[in-house]
Amino acid sequence: MHVRTRVLAVLAALALSAATPTASADGTSEPSAGRPGDIVGSAPSAFHPLPGQPTNTKAWRIEYRSTTAKGTPNVVSGTVIVPQDGRTGPRPLITYAVGTVGLGDSCAPSSGFPYGTTFEANLIQQLTLRGWAVAVTDYEGLGTPGDHTYTVGRSAGQSMLDAARAAIRLPAAGLSPDSPVGIMGYSQGGQASSWAAELHDSYAPELKVKGTATGGVPGDLMKVADFNNGSYGSGLIFMAAAGQNAAFPELNLDSYLNPAGKALVDFFRKNCVAIDSTVGSFKKISDLTVRNPLDQPDWQQRLRESSVGTHAPDRPVYLYHALGDELIPYAEGKKVRSQWCAAGATVQWKTIPIGEHVSGVITESVPAANWLADRFAGKPTGGNC
Repeated sequence: MHVRTRVLAVLAALALSAATPTASADGTSEPSAGRPGDIVGSAPSAFHPLPGQPTNTKAWRIEYRSTTAKGTPNVVSGTVIVPQDGRTGPRPLITYAVGTVGLGDSCAPSSGFPYGTTFEANLIQQLTLRGWAVAVTDYEGLGTPGDHTYTVGRSAGQSMLDAARAAIRLPAAGLSPDSPVGIMGYSQGGQASSWAAELHDSYAPELKVKGTATGGVPGDLMKVADFNNGSYGSGLIFMAAAGQNAAFPELNLDSYLNPAGKALVDFFRKNCVAIDSTVGSFKKISDLTVRNPLDQPDWQQRLRESSVGTHAPDRPVYLYHALGDELIPYAEGKKVRSQWCAAGATVQWKTIPIGEHVSGVITESVPAANWLADRFAGKPTGGNC
């Protein structure tokens, strides 16, 4: 590890030590009694899209109560970012979920914001420049004790909604329970934001959600795994398996992996997506397992439980997908659209005709934010189902 990296890590650990919950012997957080969205700890932080770039914002790294996919209390970390523009009264709040960053705690958005190393920070800055506050979840187990529950939809959706609650309950942020809320995310964040949209009416109905902008959504994890097996995105399959196993240890992932598979998953648990995507590319499930877990009923059931499209969001949705997406098939986005439309949701669907997976979040960031601005302004939308 480079000296500078070690120094930054030590300083970050010291600054946040007061906000870190205790952990049990198995590494899981042990939150005391409280409501989902209650703040466990907070510390001043900083938000920089690029190293040293000023943003005229204040930021706080928070830890807040949420709920696991099994319905038990947990603690999740995140960041609240508020523009310092002199505005008074309720301002819009975006609860934002980033795309895949990796499984290691150092990959958490809250770890990168102070140093300008979080990839989507430039997109988040577009939101703060509009005068909107932003709450960015780190997701369960990413920045807090325990393993990251990557691709577990219910956990991610609840983490997003509770991040919004926590931002509103953070006194220094100056937000209000009457603040209009938008939900936004792409890729892994697309799954999370779609789940948050589906869960709003049952899990956090008091939030004044006006709409959800979600893209690159991996609606059916089994289909996404089949699509990526042996291809450029094959590492995502094993990251997802590790994430599902983190939420449901009874799946016993290690019993399916051969030595090479165990080594790869252990590597993923300690590193971030930039290197993971290279190391994990062009591998087949059969290369790294003694038997395929995706053939087993218990694995299939848990993956189905994370599917998007099973419940109509109670607020309008802006749903988009790149036609040339090489990681999450375009057909997955169309299927989510069809399911939501059939269930009576208001969906504005958009195909991105040019580009691929990563470019999709960049090219559509402004139109998606414009759509949310219209919802905040109270403009009606009928969708295009």
